[in-house]
Amino acid sequence: MTAPQHTPKVSEREARQVAEAAREQDWRKPSFAKELFLGRLRLDLIHPHPLPAPDDVERGEAFLAKMRDFCETRVDGRLIERESQIPDEVVNGLKELGAFGMKIDTKYGGQGLTQVYYNKALTLAGSASPAIGALLSAHQSIGVPQPLKLFGTQEQKDTFLPRCARTDISAFLLTEPDVGSDPARLATSAVPDGDDYVLDGVKLWTTNGVVADLLVVMARVPKSEGHKGGITAFVVEADSPGVTVENRNAFMGLRGIENGVTRFHQVRVPAANRIGPEGSGLKIALTTLNTGRLSLPAMCVGGGKWCLKIAREWAGVREQWGRSVARHEAVGAKISFIAATTFALEAMTDLSSQMADEDRNDIRIEAALAKLYGSEMGWLMTDELVQIRGGRGFETADSLAARGERAVPAEQMLRDMRINRIFEGSTEIMHLLIAREAVDAHLSVAGDLIDPDKSLQDKAKAGANAAGFYAKWLPKLVAGPGQLPRSYGEFGPLAQHLRYAERSARKLARSTFYAMSRWQGRMETKQGFLGRIVDIGAELFAMSAACVRAEHLRATGENGREAVQLADTFCRQSRIRVEELFTRLWSNTDDLDRKIVDEVLAGSYTWLEEGVLDPSDDGPWIADATPGPAKRDNVHRPIRRSQFP
Repeated sequence: MTAPQHTPKVSEREARQVAEAAREQDWRKPSFAKELFLGRLRLDLIHPHPLPAPDDVERGEAFLAKMRDFCETRVDGRLIERESQIPDEVVNGLKELGAFGMKIDTKYGGQGLTQVYYNKALTLAGSASPAIGALLSAHQSIGVPQPLKLFGTQEQKDTFLPRCARTDISAFLLTEPDVGSDPARLATSAVPDGDDYVLDGVKLWTTNGVVADLLVVMARVPKSEGHKGGITAFVVEADSPGVTVENRNAFMGLRGIENGVTRFHQVRVPAANRIGPEGSGLKIALTTLNTGRLSLPAMCVGGGKWCLKIAREWAGVREQWGRSVARHEAVGAKISFIAATTFALEAMTDLSSQMADEDRNDIRIEAALAKLYGSEMGWLMTDELVQIRGGRGFETADSLAARGERAVPAEQMLRDMRINRIFEGSTEIMHLLIAREAVDAHLSVAGDLIDPDKSLQDKAKAGANAAGFYAKWLPKLVAGPGQLPRSYGEFGPLAQHLRYAERSARKLARSTFYAMSRWQGRMETKQGFLGRIVDIGAELFAMSAACVRAEHLRATGENGREAVQLADTFCRQSRIRVEELFTRLWSNTDDLDRKIVDEVLAGSYTWLEEGVLDPSDDGPWIADATPGPAKRDNVHRPIRRSQFP
């Protein structure tokens, strides 16, 4: 199917240039994960484990207590699942609680929580109802508050943040029907007109969009005299004339989320509502996501904790062949995986969040790795729980209750968890984003060598710079503390895993260098290889975080023995995965897979599709998103609440 005519036509190179221009170019602060991909295990950046300030702990714990009480007494997760909607009184109760202002500074009426405690609150709320977790996260992690906090003017903060803290729900609108992870083709336009911009276009999958009061909208400003142009961010009042929510979308999971299709037709937005300069929209979006992505692994941690609780309780009472199923090795291995992985994922998320709060490190790669790893492992843990529960895992909670058994919503959790591998950057896109950051040091010194647009003079200069960089860097990859039997001795039995991580980091860096030397400009097409490189880095980061957290708990005497057990088991499981990934770097079916894809697209295997019926209808693959007036009723449903202080 051809793309709609209003969608900009861009080449692959132009699309990459747009993405490259949007990423943060500089590294002004150290990064543990960046160093890891360069072959250096900078444990000093994460150990001793950073800790929150006492005032932050007191404020955070007080809010968590209120959030727990609210979720226990006023949230019915099964009702939300059954009716596919969060009741208005629950949303209003969350407003009264201040849950929509968790990350907003107290001077604007917010709670002023740290990233650590914001995540803990989302973990708690998401366990009561994943739809509530998504509502709160979309509002604060990527909605109006975060970009204004980072890039807004003082006037914008004074105008909008108090509303976001107490009364208004916000949404983030980037995706379009024909534009997903390739923002260079963004079609929604914002044409300057006096002191306003006029918006036209259609946005898809607008989480919170159905009930939102305020929107962050990404639109393309045409270049003209006095206007730099480019993709730009705006704060838009959701009830502005010309804004129409044309559909409330329904999904496999998260059935209570208010996600829709929003059309803009000649919508006037004051220039004062523009966030940052023209052309900075994508950079704002990506920078917002640096910490915004941490909300997702936080809720995956909550899923892991719940899976562990249910697995423990169920497997301890369910008997087969004379003993509990937990005592059968095949089931026990699944429980061990859930317990160890939950510990590591929480360690990874808390460490990244605390580093974000301290602002001493650049955590863009750490946050992306936590999102990637959390979404993948969260899905696997939930799938294992369904398997442990057997037929009951496939049965709905209401059905279980109807026949007199405990209403355990395992199948709902599986459906709800699945979107996390797509939300806020799919696994495939995350692999590419992280890989780009992982090879940034190489491209900084040698990128001109493989750039076809660079002159011979530029290439010669790049060659000299690369020679100097690699002459110093490569020898350091030969040997390191991971080869010394007493390295990291303060970690006791976990020291062996940190030595392994150090050796593996150097091996990872050597593998990356070899691949760049071999494929050069074609490296960016080797997505299978890059994905495995990133997955190895994620495992090494998770191992390091688990060891640091376990040592911290051991030193403070808080479940220290058990934490060391969990970290040790996780690291042993992780090491097996790492070894397999290293093997698959060079022993894989990537080339064969590409050939099969060519044949599939050429129609060579249509005979293999015979013998089945396709229940799909014959509608278009992508809905028409041509700008113009709305032809459907507006289903926008702002949630009003009674007055409260």
